Amino acid sequence: MPIALRFAARSNLGLGSKTRNEDSAYASPDMLVLADGMGGHAAGDTASATVVAEVMQLDGESWAADEAAQQLRAAVIRANDRLRAEMEAHAETEGMGTTLVAFLLSGNKLAMANIGDSRAYLVRDGVFSQLTKDHSFVQALLDEGRITQDEAEHHPQRSMVTRVLTGREDDEPDISLREARTGDRYLICSDGLSDYVAGSTIEGIVTSQGSPGDIADRLIEIALKASTRDNVTVVVADVVDGNDPISTTPQIVGAAADRQMGRSEDDTQEQPQQPRTPAEKAAALQRETAPTPPPHQGPPVQHAPGEDYVDDGDTQGMPQLAEEKPRRGRWRWFALGAVLLAMLAAAGLLGYNWTQQQYYVGADKGKVAIFKGVPQKLGPISLSSVDSTTDMAVSTLPSYYRSRVNATMTAKSKSDASRIVENVRAELRKCQVDTSGSNCAP
Repeated sequence: MPIALRFAARSNLGLGSKTRNEDSAYASPDMLVLADGMGGHAAGDTASATVVAEVMQLDGESWAADEAAQQLRAAVIRANDRLRAEMEAHAETEGMGTTLVAFLLSGNKLAMANIGDSRAYLVRDGVFSQLTKDHSFVQALLDEGRITQDEAEHHPQRSMVTRVLTGREDDEPDISLREARTGDRYLICSDGLSDYVAGSTIEGIVTSQGSPGDIADRLIEIALKASTRDNVTVVVADVVDGNDPISTTPQIVGAAADRQMGRSEDDTQEQPQQPRTPAEKAAALQRETAPTPPPHQGPPVQHAPGEDYVDDGDTQGMPQLAEEKPRRGRWRWFALGAVLLAMLAAAGLLGYNWTQQQYYVGADKGKVAIFKGVPQKLGPISLSSVDSTTDMAVSTLPSYYRSRVNATMTAKSKSDASRIVENVRAELRKCQVDTSGSNCAP
């Protein structure tokens, strides 16, 4: 039985200080795409719109499932290359980046690509589950058992990402392939929702009755009630029988939609015929992603219904404003960049200070040692240092504790780390007296 997606996309500027929407999303019967331009980078709106414009070109094509996954990965790589080309052509966009979650339907399979901390969720048979894993500093701490899920939801550094699309060659997305079943419901969202609304609340809304449009509207509404300080974008899609009547007109929201709609009424009257294929629509959008684009070549793909939940923002008319007052615009960007850099530095300092209040037991030059910090690196920067080293050689420890020390043992405090060391020392003494224990093998 053929299947398709009944979809709805919504985006909102949020209640923070951002003056433009840096999220972009695209939805159609066969494809869902969401990108969150990095708020701490320059030109986040350009980054998200550029990536969506490239990836959405896959819509309307037909591939076998495995090939769909390959094509999706290739499209993400091309999109990343376009970011680099934009930065080389327009110096003011240097440092921009974006997250990405994308689904491409092929038969009864969904190919998925994701990078960053935007999320994808699935509801199947009433069970709500998260499909993506955040590429973030907090997720790394969670994976290592250093913080709990509750602590992760309220961690001050939960927005610190470790992998996004930035135009670098090593920006590689996670690619997967999964079965799609009639009755499934998918949600993809930016962290404007997931960082401000509890997972249980999101689950309650997404698993409730209602059309994708109803659910998307409620998610935007609850994010605003939670005082989200970030742009918030959601795409909700139900898997339905392909023979059921559904809308086939794609929706574009957020920065990508703003760029398509940023033209005068006179321009609208003289527009040529609307592009007919998703690839043509993507090409039209691509012409709008440069900071100073040429005149638009076609009317937009249908904007999402419900203007209360779609930000059309300050990007409209920006090219004309920059043309009339280039000096003011240039200094405005410099000032904004300075503020963002200061915010990043402050956030980085807070995160680093937090890591330096942590302790763990590990191995240092073959000896059991207490470390201050967390056993991770951010680029070339190590987030831990040796606090003290014992006289115990790791190689002489009982097998169980040897493996635990090599893997590192998390401590709640320095005194807790000292207690762990003494426990290890006590077990070592026991084994020196009686080697018959199961943990005493060399």
